[in-house]
Amino acid sequence: MWPGQAMSLRVNQILHVEKSKYQDVLIFESTDYGNVLVLDSVIQATERDEFSYQEMITHLAMNSHPNPKKVLVIGGGDGGVLREVVKHDCVEQAILCDIDEAVIRCSKKYLPSMSVGFEHPNVKVHIGDGFKFLEEYKNEFDVIITDSSDPDGPAESLFQKPYFELLHGALKEGGVITTQAENQWLHLDMIENLVKSCREVFPVVEYAYTTIPTYPSGQIGFLVCTKDSTRNVKVPLRKWTREEEEKLCRYYNADIHAASFVLPNFARNKLA
Repeated sequence: MWPGQAMSLRVNQILHVEKSKYQDVLIFESTDYGNVLVLDSVIQATERDEFSYQEMITHLAMNSHPNPKKVLVIGGGDGGVLREVVKHDCVEQAILCDIDEAVIRCSKKYLPSMSVGFEHPNVKVHIGDGFKFLEEYKNEFDVIITDSSDPDGPAESLFQKPYFELLHGALKEGGVITTQAENQWLHLDMIENLVKSCREVFPVVEYAYTTIPTYPSGQIGFLVCTKDSTRNVKVPLRKWTREEEEKLCRYYNADIHAASFVLPNFARNKLA
């Protein structure tokens, strides 16, 4: 997915290797980025920079909803998104659905700063296919966050229009979704197709991005969509105080929320 370039990290030691039912799972200790989770040879998270991704994919959605009480996470088996979701006191229930128990099991052992999300009393975990899981729910969730791997392998169906239709149906009125939406430098045609598919389902669809060194080209994007045609997701509906932001987050704040939707001309013109 990123021809002609690669991201490499120096390895101290291999901590875990296995072939699960769905993918190759590798965890290693790096010299500079802490422990690293790799699925099918693609870096998913490192202890050093994971917070920029986890915070943004979560709080862009959560703070675009007036009062998110019931939240669903599709994917996210490392627990990082859950960790961020339960920082919101209004959340009464957070459900995580991941297809691969191996990711959850290994993250609990080797990535404790992320998997702490599983320990919250309001969290429930379901092992299974997110697509099939969503088929069982209608008008159920305030926010749904899709923290998926790339669209090669078990996450392929999570980048197609039928999936976004399921998301729409599972949301309550005024509900919000965020989904991992690849890199504007490398995958702009794919992002354009994603945006087109989402706009056939949701009245409001916006692309935002964050910086993160260990993802391709140092950026990763998100689609933020809502069923409320009057809502501007580029401006947070709910805000923490400056002191709360600094206590709760290392990357996200209200200014970053707004700025993340400001795109360079080549991307803005393509996704308009």
